[in-house]
Amino acid sequence: MTDPAALAATDCPKQMVHGPCGGVHADGSCELGDRRCSFVDGPVVPRQPLTPAPVVGEAPSSDGAELRTLLAAGRVVVADFPAAALSTESVAATAAVLRGRVHAVLAGDSPRSRVQFPPAFRAGLIQAAGLRVWAGLNCRDRNRVALEGEVAALAAVGVAAVHCVTGDHTATGSRPDAAPVFDLDSTQLAELCAAAGLLTSVGESPATPPTEHRPARLVEKLTTGAEVCFVNHCGGAAEVGRFVGAVRTLGVDPRFVPCVPIVLDHASAALLASFPSLVLPAGYLDRVLAAADPWAVGIAAAVELAESYLAIDGVAGVNLSGGGAPGEEVSFAGALAEISTRLAGETVAPMSVKGFQAVRSQTR
Repeated sequence: MTDPAALAATDCPKQMVHGPCGGVHADGSCELGDRRCSFVDGPVVPRQPLTPAPVVGEAPSSDGAELRTLLAAGRVVVADFPAAALSTESVAATAAVLRGRVHAVLAGDSPRSRVQFPPAFRAGLIQAAGLRVWAGLNCRDRNRVALEGEVAALAAVGVAAVHCVTGDHTATGSRPDAAPVFDLDSTQLAELCAAAGLLTSVGESPATPPTEHRPARLVEKLTTGAEVCFVNHCGGAAEVGRFVGAVRTLGVDPRFVPCVPIVLDHASAALLASFPSLVLPAGYLDRVLAAADPWAVGIAAAVELAESYLAIDGVAGVNLSGGGAPGEEVSFAGALAEISTRLAGETVAPMSVKGFQAVRSQTR
């Protein structure tokens, strides 16, 4: 059989070494839809250490140490950070709603907003607003030199953690005109981040082909020093539980953080649909979108699903995943804050869309 890494050097549009990514379609085709995935029919690729080796950094920041302690205790809530791109005002408004309500925010990019502030600059803005930052860093837009600079900057500003992704191809999303870079992949990026002393996470997609190799692929990623696995949308608690169990039988036990889809209306459903290889629990979308008050039902559904994930042995927390329509960032953040509050065990009266409109008006 052809060595997958050698094949990827010529066939993978992302030049991945440690594929497959999470964008593989159910039929084994590449996320671009114009070829079969270079890795899907081969064995798991053993991790190949970077050369030259990454620069070894210092211990995690105080935020990183606190977050590691929280993960050990369990029931951590990490919320996606739904601020408008390139807007310091939106960052401040969104942070005001989430401050003190979640343990950390995941600041990455979405397919509809490819152009963002540089990760370290955005992390500094969010931290200044009083939140722990789990910074998202992708390989799509930066070569190794640029990534090394970002990693050093994220360490210098003291982020709580870094989430490493290869990233979707530029042909998808809002900027197909931009040239793809992909000098490294997520596994190699995780090696850079862990060596720099950052609390490092990686993602895995249990429902994406080749499903039988996904646990072993995660094991290879964890040899970088990564400590946390974000479990991408793969169905419900049964599917997450099977994946967690399969990984642990291979002799590793990272902190698992499954993604909880936040659906409040058609706009938030459309954003989730843009995520590669999304698999939601059966009937989840219909339950919310067919409701008389989809905001209230969407919040209740997210809390219910999150609780089912948190009951799984090995799960340290959940990621409230998604975003709202442009201009609705603050009200969507209000939904995330309420979900987190309910998960913390506090009594919160159900909030309808009118309630979220009030939250939005108070922050303008």
